[in-house]
Amino acid sequence: MNLLYKSTRSEDVTVTASQAILKGLADDGGLFVPTSIPKLTIALSELAKLSYQETAFEVMRLFLTDFTDDELKNCINKAYDSKFDTEEIAPLVKADGAYYLELFHGSTIAFKDMALSILPHLLTTSARKNEVKNDIVILTATSGDTGKAALAGFADVEGTKIIVFYPKDGVSPIQEKQMVTQKGDNTYVVGIKGNFDDAQSGVKDMFNNKDLAKAMEEAGYQFSSANSINIGRLVPQIVYYVYAYSRLLANGQISNGEKMNVVVPTGNFGNILAAYYAKNMGLPIGKLICASNDNKVLYDFFKTGTYDRNRDFILTTSPSMDILISSNLERLIYRIAGGDATKTKDLMNALSSAGMYDITDDMKAELADFIGGYADEAKTASTIRDLYEKTGYVIDTHTAVAAAVYTDYVEATKDETKTVIASTASPYKFTRSVMEAIDGKYASMTDFELVDELSTIANVKVPQAIEDIRSAEVLHDTVCDTEKMQDTVETILKMK
Repeated sequence: MNLLYKSTRSEDVTVTASQAILKGLADDGGLFVPTSIPKLTIALSELAKLSYQETAFEVMRLFLTDFTDDELKNCINKAYDSKFDTEEIAPLVKADGAYYLELFHGSTIAFKDMALSILPHLLTTSARKNEVKNDIVILTATSGDTGKAALAGFADVEGTKIIVFYPKDGVSPIQEKQMVTQKGDNTYVVGIKGNFDDAQSGVKDMFNNKDLAKAMEEAGYQFSSANSINIGRLVPQIVYYVYAYSRLLANGQISNGEKMNVVVPTGNFGNILAAYYAKNMGLPIGKLICASNDNKVLYDFFKTGTYDRNRDFILTTSPSMDILISSNLERLIYRIAGGDATKTKDLMNALSSAGMYDITDDMKAELADFIGGYADEAKTASTIRDLYEKTGYVIDTHTAVAAAVYTDYVEATKDETKTVIASTASPYKFTRSVMEAIDGKYASMTDFELVDELSTIANVKVPQAIEDIRSAEVLHDTVCDTEKMQDTVETILKMK
């Protein structure tokens, strides 16, 4: 069966998977979604025998039906190779009763590598399939992790340029150093005087600017996205939930068909949406537990049915979750609205104009499998410290938000379902916050002294991604106001 994609905001146009990947965002501003969610065609018992790469093929071939088997396997094999520091790609580690799915073993030590290692290959394959002659300009906003992972993935990829916008004062020192030291003649990094939502809105505005698209076309360029709004980002994320279940099954930690719960630290909603898609494919997932930090717009949404971004934006120690406009939630809204594009568009327009919207009671009923929770800064820090003192296992701040929410959920419900916590970043990416959470005595150390101390107490080798930036030269120092983002892009592309 050839699976097609359509926008969340209109019914009249369908595109192939490769066309959806190339465009990133639909012309009407909506997000591409599959016309149906395919069911797994391989038995869970057989999945338990497969490698990560083989699992990726079995899942992704169901969504990317206009790719040949050879094309897809080529993309997968190029993505999930020695750039990951563990052969398993995404190992499961049991600690204090939960299973931590370590999604940070790629080249930039965050979960974004899981999708952004393969997206460049999916995109260039899509360009060939659709006879694209223009250079593809990857335009991306980042709250810290997507930026570096996208830069690393697209660096020196022929026929592409990548421009990443990030909040100048809204990422960790390690995150910023990773981005501004990125090599590659086609890579550009720009700090903005604003927060992530400002960066994301500016990028979306450029995607939706028809005059800019025309000028780009005349200059031999076209935009695409590496953000999780691109379906080529979402589909690879489904894989690791299927793989996690297969590992529990293979290791005898779960019986065939037994449900597992999933806890995901969530900002832009793409990561937990991938788990929701996996559940709809037939993977035995029970509860989808959405963990927020102090920017708890999603927690409030699941509790009340009202999405309201009209609140203070809080900078936290889990900056990749410092988001008030969760773009991927639109895909869930479309699904629980029964595929009603008009309803979805109306709600998104309300969010844009009034900063909020309410869903219907019928839509709320479709969210029964979602649980919202949140952890404030104190709870996040104490969770890191308590887990380390109890087990010796060190987690980053984002994973700690999820672990804290999981603890609260179990205390409230007594639910003993086996649970996978998405561990979305290495503690080395947020070393200062992690080490100061463990013990205040570390506050006086420099960032790289903390890196070495973390290696000692956790008995984990310093990742190559951190070693690479110890003495790396800053190559990107552009900073602009949010209203100058388009001007900056046009200057980079020598269009003005």
